[in-house]
Amino acid sequence: MTNREAQIFQWISENPMISQEELAAKAGIKRSSVAVHISNLMRKGYIKGKGYITNEPSYCTVVGAANIDIGGVAADNLVPHDSNPGKVRLTHGGVGRNIAHNMRLLGIGAKLITALGDDLYAHRIMEGCNTLGIDISDALRCPEESTSICVYISEKNTQMAMAISDMDIYKRMTPEFMGQKIDVINHGRLVILDSNIPYDTLELIAEKCKVPIYADPINAKKAVRLSHILDRLHTLVMNWKESEVLCGIEVTNEATAARAAQVMLERGVKHVYVILQNQGVYAAANGEAVMIEPRAKHIVNIEGAREAFMAGLVLAYTRHLQLRETAIVGLEAAGIAMESADIVNSALTMEDIAARAGLEM
Repeated sequence: MTNREAQIFQWISENPMISQEELAAKAGIKRSSVAVHISNLMRKGYIKGKGYITNEPSYCTVVGAANIDIGGVAADNLVPHDSNPGKVRLTHGGVGRNIAHNMRLLGIGAKLITALGDDLYAHRIMEGCNTLGIDISDALRCPEESTSICVYISEKNTQMAMAISDMDIYKRMTPEFMGQKIDVINHGRLVILDSNIPYDTLELIAEKCKVPIYADPINAKKAVRLSHILDRLHTLVMNWKESEVLCGIEVTNEATAARAAQVMLERGVKHVYVILQNQGVYAAANGEAVMIEPRAKHIVNIEGAREAFMAGLVLAYTRHLQLRETAIVGLEAAGIAMESADIVNSALTMEDIAARAGLEM
């Protein structure tokens, strides 16, 4: 599904009786172009019959951060307390936005619920989302706040060394605000939460949500925000650092990953994916468990791999894949992400994942 097809499919799902003229006006294109897109959607099986009857919800919702990333990658080993040569880039980021971006590249409709100021960065993020076909119309606008910014430093071909994030704006995503968006979430196929969102807001979503909940703890410090909603999670992705916070187990190998996953399953999580440092992923659910080794072929930049991994899990869910295949799809998506200097690799496609994984999707 192309970006334009996903946009039109979403409008049709929200109003099955919408006319081609109305769709053309919303999209800013000719009616004849709308007819072509609808024909393609019917051919691909997304729409059937008259009245634009759709086969499934048109989108997945992401609730989380959308910010501007200012990143510096050192040309060599970092030297503390000194100026280091390297490259500095300004990109659109935020865990939630990055997941939604990866989802769109995989042909998955995406709604992003986030908080934005009324500054230049906010307008850049909105324009970028609109170009990608990410529906950001439900975002909270806070004119008195600054749009979130993250500044990070990385060594060449390695993990982030340090970051400073100005993310106070997400405190404005209160339970009162999110209570107005529950119907939006429940009309989608599933929801992905990142733990930049306040604790009590996560609680409200978990209580009111009727669709599967996927969660990303973001980092060890914010992982604790998920501790009281574990029994309501369909899928949890955590790394070795977050595991220690959530279940008190230091994950260093497959055996300790298995112990950590078992604790999460006992606390009610349905599907657990434990990311090990340089060792792949341990996945567990319903008495089944599997360890999958890393599948990256050529590592340029590891930042953004985790968001691609989550998008891969969502893709696998929409394709009704089993645990092992789901973990492989997630790792293949992460591997493709790491082949680019960008946080999100624009070359990511479902077809490429399927070919690398040896799966029919």
